[in-house]
Amino acid sequence: MNSTLYQKIEQSTAHLKSRTSVSNFAMKSEENLSELISIAFDINHDLHVKAFWSLDLIGEKKLKLLVPYIDEFCEVLPKIKEDSSLRPATRIAMFIVKSNHRKNGINLTKEQEHLLIEAMIDRLIQNVKVASKVYSMKALFILGKKYTWIYEELKPIISQDYSNHSAAYKAAARNILKRLK
Repeated sequence: MNSTLYQKIEQSTAHLKSRTSVSNFAMKSEENLSELISIAFDINHDLHVKAFWSLDLIGEKKLKLLVPYIDEFCEVLPKIKEDSSLRPATRIAMFIVKSNHRKNGINLTKEQEHLLIEAMIDRLIQNVKVASKVYSMKALFILGKKYTWIYEELKPIISQDYSNHSAAYKAAARNILKRLK
């Protein structure tokens, strides 16, 4: 592959300006977006992490562009192990869940919701960085409004892990636990 988008991803960095440039270029055409998603979702690809960095910004700005790819996203999410791609992927999952909860948002199928729930619970109990855990907590809290059993799962997981984490995790956990009461 030697497309313009591929070259842009290859040359990109973690800096916001660089990620924004790639995401804006990808949003210019369906072909570019499809290529970015293909690279991001291929967890063995050398540029998988960099592609997810830019995909994260698309999820934040124009989430509806990702709707045709939600099934693939739900399939790849549990397979992601690299912390640098896990954070943006979990953040995208949170955006999807938030949109699903809003009127005129994305409509997830029950299967998609259950795949996201399973992936988010797994993130909470795995040894991953705090940002992924916090995005998972937030997504699960929202999903718990529809599936109340989630709250019963969420409380002990957050409480058990509480003392072993950073101030950022503790702040998010306190906020969620307070809202669960």
